[in-house]
Amino acid sequence: MKKRVRRKRFILLLVLILLGVLFIRSDWLGKRIYPISFQDEIKRNAQQYELDPLLIAAIIRVESNYKLTAVSRKGAVGIMQIMPDTAAWILKKGDFGEITVEDVGSQAHAGISLGSWYVKELHRQFDGDLVKSLAAYNAGPGKVKSWLENRVWDGKEQTISDIPYGETRHYVQRVLYYYKKYQDIYVTL
Repeated sequence: MKKRVRRKRFILLLVLILLGVLFIRSDWLGKRIYPISFQDEIKRNAQQYELDPLLIAAIIRVESNYKLTAVSRKGAVGIMQIMPDTAAWILKKGDFGEITVEDVGSQAHAGISLGSWYVKELHRQFDGDLVKSLAAYNAGPGKVKSWLENRVWDGKEQTISDIPYGETRHYVQRVLYYYKKYQDIYVTL
């Protein structure tokens, strides 16, 4: 009987120690729950386009969960889920060497490079406003400009619930959630 009680106390103590270690080393646990793949490619492009690499990681997490060959129901492709027409437009605007539209749907370098360029371009179009830029990444810049001009949405984080497209509303909320999570866990890449 005493052995059984000691054994239960020992197991309880081990469980408490394990839980204590997990809470003390929450960054370790956080990095296991919220991993970031393709860190070198993300860092390289974030630096090139003067973006926070954790923002790019958050967009990737929401867009494809780091799946290189992801294809959406609407036809967006690759790790950053870029529409082929948008990819073709980006390729005309920037210097991307030998990258093709097809590469965007299968190669991390291509998808992250074009996606990062596009995030930078949206930041430029929306005067560096993160929330508006994220909405534009999902719904398109023309649509977001229309919402702003017609006072459908004021572009503020506090009024994300006013975004008329449920998909875009949810998208912006999720990217901001992961961005903040990554900032808490990783501080930087």
